[in-house]
Amino acid sequence: MQWEGREESVNVEDRRGSGRRVGLAVGGGGSLLLLVVALLFGVDPRQLFVEGPQPDGNAPAKADPAQERVAKFSRVIFRDTEIVWDDLFRKMGRSYEKPTLVFFSGRIDSACGLAESAVGPFYCPPDHRVYIDLSFYSDMEKQLSAPGEFARAYVIAHEVGHHVQRLLGYSERVDEARLHSTKAEYNRMSVRLELQADFLAGVWAHHGQERFHFLDRGDIESALNAAYQIGDDRLQKRSRGYVVPDSFTHGTSQQRQRWFMHGFKTGSVPEARKLFDLRYEEL
Repeated sequence: MQWEGREESVNVEDRRGSGRRVGLAVGGGGSLLLLVVALLFGVDPRQLFVEGPQPDGNAPAKADPAQERVAKFSRVIFRDTEIVWDDLFRKMGRSYEKPTLVFFSGRIDSACGLAESAVGPFYCPPDHRVYIDLSFYSDMEKQLSAPGEFARAYVIAHEVGHHVQRLLGYSERVDEARLHSTKAEYNRMSVRLELQADFLAGVWAHHGQERFHFLDRGDIESALNAAYQIGDDRLQKRSRGYVVPDSFTHGTSQQRQRWFMHGFKTGSVPEARKLFDLRYEEL
């Protein structure tokens, strides 16, 4: 992926070092990883937040050059999303309210509550922030077999997609559904929201490529592989040995790949509405 030398976002808070790296007690390391990824990408992270005092210290800890490189990469990609969505919202006759990217390590106190790094990257609607522990990139490559810089860009674009959903009013529909639905029905709405965030990540990639020409050979494939690795069916098969479709909250591997590619091919924001118009079986 071509990203070096481009502008970095200034809407970034570096809170690394304000928390120690901890995990959730879920059993073996593989189970922990699967929990992280099964809950990845923004489905009500408050459900995994723990209560307790925030460790003292606000200054970012010293990071090695490799982590500083991925921090710089993340700031560049975040700026790319700002430029693309600002332009797309302007064409819709609207103003794009920029979110903030927050780097943290171990745990973080957000408007949604206190979160451990084990929840993975997440978007918190009340404070309009995308949170990421940069060590997650390493986990993607080493434990999920999802390497590649564009796979990492997909992670950021997906979380920004949740912010776009809030601005366009889609998130409210799911929040309302939670109040009047069974758990299975709410899970289906959650799947729609997650697939829509994948679609919006694809829309960003479409317009980002037109503007920045940042894609190298194999980049789209790396994003599709990441989408495949974090599908509900694949994660459940790995962790349980079987799948429970009614418990899906993010969509199958095939669905996640399909909707990312649909966004990439069309580049059409209005097409996002389709996910709420189709029958669930058609997703």
